[in-house]
Formats: sequence, C-alpha cells, structure tokens
Amino acid sequence: MNPMEQMQVFSRVVETGSFTQAAASLGLAKASVSAAVQQLEARLGTRLLHRSTRRVQLSQDGQLFYERAKDVLADLDELDGMFRQASPQSLRGRLRLDMSTGMARQIVMPRLPELLALHPELEIEFGSTERRVDLVREGFDCVLRVGPLGQAEAGLQARPLGLLTMVNCLSPAYLARHGEPEGLDDLRQHRLVHYVSVLGARSSGFEYLDAGGQLQRQAMAGALTVNNAEAYQAACLAGLGLIQAPRVGVQALLDQGLLREVLPGYRAPDMPLTLLYAHRRQLPARVRVVMDWLARVVAEHLRQGAARPGGEAGLAQPQSTP
Repeated sequence: MNPMEQMQVFSRVVETGSFTQAAASLGLAKASVSAAVQQLEARLGTRLLHRSTRRVQLSQDGQLFYERAKDVLADLDELDGMFRQASPQSLRGRLRLDMSTGMARQIVMPRLPELLALHPELEIEFGSTERRVDLVREGFDCVLRVGPLGQAEAGLQARPLGLLTMVNCLSPAYLARHGEPEGLDDLRQHRLVHYVSVLGARSSGFEYLDAGGQLQRQAMAGALTVNNAEAYQAACLAGLGLIQAPRVGVQALLDQGLLREVLPGYRAPDMPLTLLYAHRRQLPARVRVVMDWLARVVAEHLRQGAARPGGEAGLAQPQSTP
C-alpha cells in the first residue's frame, strides 16, 4: 500500500477500535490491515497503536498523527469531490456526530432522511449517548451539546444555537394519588425522580430560579435515581415522581395528556444548546453544511437569548451535579 492508503487504513482502525472491524469495513483481509499499520509505523519510526487481545489504543504519537491524518483525508475527499460529475452542492465522505438520545430521537433523526436525500453520497456515523464524549479523542466532527460547557470543552470551537425551556412534569396517575403541588412548601410531601450523570453521585434535587433570577436547589425525597434520559422520562410516566425536562422533549406527552405540567412559576433554568467542533484552518464542506442543517432543524424548538445558569442535561433529564 502507498502512504496515503496506509493512513486511511490506520484511521479506520482508530475509528472502529479493532483491526477486525476495520478490515471488514474496508473489504480487506485482517492481515493486510495489520501489515499496513506496521508499515506506517516503520516509515514514521514510532509506535502509533498499543495492541492487546481485547482492544486497540492510541499511543501519544498515534493520537497526534490521527488528528492530522483525519484533516488530510478530509481535505483529500473534498478536493476529489471538486471534479466529480455530481451536483456541485452534493456532499460526499464520512462524517461523525454525537448528541443526546432525546435530541436524536425526537428532533434530528426524523429529519435525517431530508439531508441524505440531498446528499446521497454522504455517510454519517451517528452517536447518541448521555455521556459527554471527547470530541477530538473519539474522532467526532461535531457534537450537539445540551447544557453549559465545562473545562473539557475549552479547546473547542463553540457555536451557540439557543435555549431549551424547562418544565416540571408529573403523570396523571401520580397526581391522582398524591395531589398537585402548588408551591415549594408542598414539595416536602412529594417525590422526585433523581437524575445523575454517574450512579453514586449526589442529586441536585429540585432546581428553580428565584424572583431575582438566581438558581436555587431544594432537596426532595425519591426512591429512584437514573442516569439515562429515556429511563428518566419513563419513570415519570410510571408515576414514580416529578421530573424537570426541556419542554421540547415532553411536549407530545403533554399534548396527549400522558404528563401534566406543574409548578410553572418554579422552572429550572433554560438549557443552552451548542454545536461543538474542533479548531481547523478550514472545515470540510460536509461538516459546515451539516452543522448549518442541524442549526436549522433545532431552531424551531429553541428560545433565542443569553443562557441563564444551568447544568448538564439531555432532552428528558434535569441538570446533573458536577
């Protein structure tokens, strides 16, 4: 293989985390993939990957090489596309993005066929998780992030999109058994479904903005703690307690009467929604176009304005504590 092909094989091994999976996706024998990486390491004079029977891990030099190789391959894809006979607005190549499960299921995935109909040669690797992925280390082109940014995002480019309005919800079954809370004092007799990013962490309790716009927290009892947005919403539907969620994630359930909004005067702070991407001299056209498309898709669900205090959340979860 020539150096460029070796670079492509190496990048695919990194992206799949496996020589076997990389070989299958490239249509090559596993031995050919292994040989290509070994030849690349020999040519560069450094070890790029640490291999074990269970996984493949980047070395420090491998991480640096992969970040640059990804840029080079993206630029090559774009240069090659300039001279193809396809529509000048058609995108091609692979793009990897990530967002919360709620954002993916309720907003982005239903609209994805429109994007792929416009760009049939575009290949998308779609991550959906409540975990805050490492954009650079895990090879994502862009990430749609709900909640305020932390120190981990300091080296990334951020494109603020707007704010998600929060609501407090209870199920009709819960309300029939326990009644509806009318104020903060009533919360002592009610239960909260607790959300934490990592099980074992302390829940922040019920969150709301006071008359001065300051974030306040009130401890509440609750038998259930979850770390997943889908489980959080399902727990509320099952009558296990109150949840605080972005309105867009529960609007259909509110409209159907499956959930009821309560305590509208004590909502949690709006949640900022941000597109994150790595700094580059020039982003590939496919990344720019897809980010613009994502911004348009989510725009109708957002309130524009400056973000107020908030925490990390998905489309069906409250703020999580650090």
